[in-house]
Amino acid sequence: ITFLIFAFLANIIVTSMLLLGGAATVEALTGVNYELASFLIPWGVILYTSAGGLKATFMASYLHTMIIFAVLITMITIVYIQVYSSDQIYDFLNQTVSYSSEECQVLFSTDGTVESSFYYDDNNKKQYACGAVPNNNSGSYLTMLSADGLMFGIINIVGNFGTVFVDQSYWQSAIAARPESAAKGYLLGGICWFAIPFSLATSLGLASTALMLPISSSEAGNGLVPPAVADHLLGEAGSALILIMLFMAIVSTGSAESIAVSSLVAYDIYREYINPEATGAKILWVSRVVIVLFGIFMGLFSIALNAMGLNLGWVYLFMGVVIGSAVIPLWNMMTWSKASGTGAVIAAWSGLVLALIGWLVGAKIQGESVTVATLGTNEVMLSGNLIAIFSSGIIHYIYSKFIDPQDYDFSTLNENIHLVEQDLSGLGEQQQDRKVLRHAKRWIARRGYLLTFVKIIVWPILSIPAGVFTKPFFAFWVLLSIAWGFGAAITISILPLFESQDEIGKVCSGMLNYILRKKVEETYAEEEPAAPAKTLEEEEPVPQAAKALEEDEHTLVSQAV
Repeated sequence: ITFLIFAFLANIIVTSMLLLGGAATVEALTGVNYELASFLIPWGVILYTSAGGLKATFMASYLHTMIIFAVLITMITIVYIQVYSSDQIYDFLNQTVSYSSEECQVLFSTDGTVESSFYYDDNNKKQYACGAVPNNNSGSYLTMLSADGLMFGIINIVGNFGTVFVDQSYWQSAIAARPESAAKGYLLGGICWFAIPFSLATSLGLASTALMLPISSSEAGNGLVPPAVADHLLGEAGSALILIMLFMAIVSTGSAESIAVSSLVAYDIYREYINPEATGAKILWVSRVVIVLFGIFMGLFSIALNAMGLNLGWVYLFMGVVIGSAVIPLWNMMTWSKASGTGAVIAAWSGLVLALIGWLVGAKIQGESVTVATLGTNEVMLSGNLIAIFSSGIIHYIYSKFIDPQDYDFSTLNENIHLVEQDLSGLGEQQQDRKVLRHAKRWIARRGYLLTFVKIIVWPILSIPAGVFTKPFFAFWVLLSIAWGFGAAITISILPLFESQDEIGKVCSGMLNYILRKKVEETYAEEEPAAPAKTLEEEEPVPQAAKALEEDEHTLVSQAV
């Protein structure tokens, strides 16, 4: 029950971020009321997810991801190849940080005077990208030596550890795939996904700062930087592209979250505690009802979050505080035979309580009062995230090592997995071979650890000696982001088709055979006049062999289709 609750929290937080950012973008680009957009967006997910289920989600995710990456590489091309160059963006970024505070106030004012400036908010914090960047090396944007960047990076790692371990959508996708495909797919998926923050931020993110577009910090927190830059560069066409990209991302991720919640309710609550004898049809009905109810609830919940003054950026930073404490206990339960189940429950809840206390105390100490603004600073959010993940890990280790050590035999795990209607479709002998499973585990573990080490440790460290990037170094950085974006787009578009070529070939062949046979039958029907009906006495018996041949032919065509 404990980790079921954490799973629900992860689904709610992820879906909240989708709707908060999505509704804000729709309102900014189209003028549609925020509350109306928050309520209408989930229906795009509800309609096809409740009808198509997990298979529809997989197919839609592939198509949507192709469209997302098509828009991504379009934006990269426009910023750094068609309209500007890396050298121009470099010069613009240096110009942005060269302005003094007074000059920035004049630039962001209603009539060109300091008195009418809206550069600072009521708390005397700057709202726009102008002037030197606090806590950055030489106040520059062109550096990896950034205190705020480091804090955000750590928060990002903790929060995304939480989603990967706790979010049911990751688990069900892995379970639905073949072991070897899941191992390779998740590794390649992580590499391709990195193009979204890396390539998109390097293009649209830096362009917004370089061009000094009037985007306030609150608007940036709502995820309005990409649509603002796209609209500035392409006008209505740019707005349309971002809206398409946004819709694809929301529907793709939203459908996965909806399926995750429905499977948790249908299998882990309804079938486990309410109706253990439930059939597949009954479970499917429950899943569809949950999808509709969850979509309606999330629409209303996102409206409530916005009314409280919480935006996409705030919720994103807060994510690790809520679900980070479940990460290490779950990791231990899956990999450590001595891990205690009771200790995992105690550690998860204790970590959450300690994280919330540290988060609130940090806001009180730093801001002298507990408000949405003081709770959302990088320092306060960092403290909550770190307390959540490390305190739970320490508590679980101590409890499992010294209080309640176990000796679980992982070979007995399969015996406790009960299938509905014993459906083993897609699970051949190879997929159940323990040697194959062990090989897949070793394959992903080695490469996963290596990739994690390179991206989290090696890459940032190698960027430190550069200090403030020179123009050639920045050009290399831009080239790398462009190559990563295009490589990811090609990989994620072509590789699934290549791996599924046999299945796609069978389907196309079956469809072609069916169409050709139908055309031949129609041709014969047009050319040959219908024979007069025979009486029963006039009918000749159909030879048994010919009849069997005809039945076999119909069977083959049906199987091919």
